[in-house]
Amino acid sequence: MPITDYPQIAPFLEYLQFEKRYSKHTIVAYQTDLEQFFQYLVNQFDNPALDQIAAMFIRSWLASVKENEISAKSINRKISTLKSFFKYQLKTGLIKSSPMGVIISPKTKKRLPVFVSEKDVHTLFEHVEFPDTWEGRTQRLVLLLFYQTGMRLSELIQLKETQIDASLKQVKVLGKGNKERIIPIDAALVKELESHQLDRPTKSATIKTVFTTAKGKPLQPRAVYAFVKKYLGQVTTVQKKSPHILRHSFATHLMNNGADLNAVKELLGHSSLAATQVYTHNTIEKLKEVFNKAHPKA
Repeated sequence: MPITDYPQIAPFLEYLQFEKRYSKHTIVAYQTDLEQFFQYLVNQFDNPALDQIAAMFIRSWLASVKENEISAKSINRKISTLKSFFKYQLKTGLIKSSPMGVIISPKTKKRLPVFVSEKDVHTLFEHVEFPDTWEGRTQRLVLLLFYQTGMRLSELIQLKETQIDASLKQVKVLGKGNKERIIPIDAALVKELESHQLDRPTKSATIKTVFTTAKGKPLQPRAVYAFVKKYLGQVTTVQKKSPHILRHSFATHLMNNGADLNAVKELLGHSSLAATQVYTHNTIEKLKEVFNKAHPKA
């Protein structure tokens, strides 16, 4: 069902894009959820008016979704989509109350963030051989920047030269919702970034992003995933080997070495402290490990 069949969807998506400044990927996810929901209303409840959509209809849709054996996390995302959608409709005055008030999200299992050990990170940058080519040097520097800044994949591949301040030894990162944050970097990384820019292929002179392919094209997410997986596979046995694992490693290693939780929150660009607190669990596990090894009664 095209979104034009339910005209309230399009203004909401525009609100997400232009006012909330959500990423294209996030907006597509919202659109997909809403189209599925309204198609279900058309098929099962004869397309009720917006102010006639009841909690019962929503529960019925969620039950049908659950029959497809999707995870609790995915169901929670769909609930979150509907909550945002109806909150927007309240704001615009198209409805007087939201049917989402009585909808309860299913509990999800909390998983501790997976990370690469400090020893394995040291092995990666000190002992793994990267090809002495533009591609090899770029891949090593990308891995280094992921680990030393905790950047998200989208933030790193969109990073521009103007966002790096060599004199202040810092990087200005444009995160979710176009929120800016400053991440300090050490002198050695500044030097590597400067050297990388001097060596860049002439073909990429018009590209403003820091990282490009040998042909001068911007790096693509799939290619970054591939080489991150390749090199992490040489030093660690963790099951998932992705750019986000290096972000987890950045945060976990900071916490393990005594960093303040609020400082880690700001460095990661989290909007709430709750998102950062998951890393304290890894710190507690490390303390337990130290205790078990060192305490005579352990």
